[in-house]
Amino acid sequence: MTTTLLFQTATTPVAVSFPSIAPMTREEFYAFCQANRNLRIERTANGDVVIMPPAFSDTGNRNFNLAVQLGVWAEKDGTGLGFDSSAGFTLPNGATRSPDAAWIQAEKWNILTENEKASFAPICPDFVIELRSASDALNNLQVKMQEYIDNGAMLGWLIDRKNRIVYIYRPNQEPQFLENPEQVSGDPELPGFSLQMAKIW
Repeated sequence: MTTTLLFQTATTPVAVSFPSIAPMTREEFYAFCQANRNLRIERTANGDVVIMPPAFSDTGNRNFNLAVQLGVWAEKDGTGLGFDSSAGFTLPNGATRSPDAAWIQAEKWNILTENEKASFAPICPDFVIELRSASDALNNLQVKMQEYIDNGAMLGWLIDRKNRIVYIYRPNQEPQFLENPEQVSGDPELPGFSLQMAKIW
């Protein structure tokens, strides 16, 4: 059995396999991430490790603008917590994912222990945003968005900057899409939240 590391290059992931007795345990994966804090690391439900380079500067600015808008709304709303792209979550299927922005209802977050909160929390965010960068394959992100929904997210937005399309995911529905919207509403799942797209495009 082998553990596979997927290195995200400019276009597609490169798989590198290392012989091992078994895939990394959750604790080993956490230690691996601790030892490589300068990298953004995820893990698939199959145990494959995905290593991605730091975001380009313009993408980082747009990720920041996403997080700021979500954070301002979350502070006013008061029913949940917002997270930026550095936060990792362990989904029910075993994958560890780091969406570009996320929000979790406070009542669900507060059930977790302090140790769980201080690790890759075993919870799927209620709301996730993924921002497609120039190096991201659209179909890979679409699969990831469906994974969030299948694991408990109630709303997900995939923002395709290149084509100025926002894909909207909800449970038990086909993804919808908006072409070049000026804003995207989070109602009814996130009452009153509206993402202004001018600084995201």
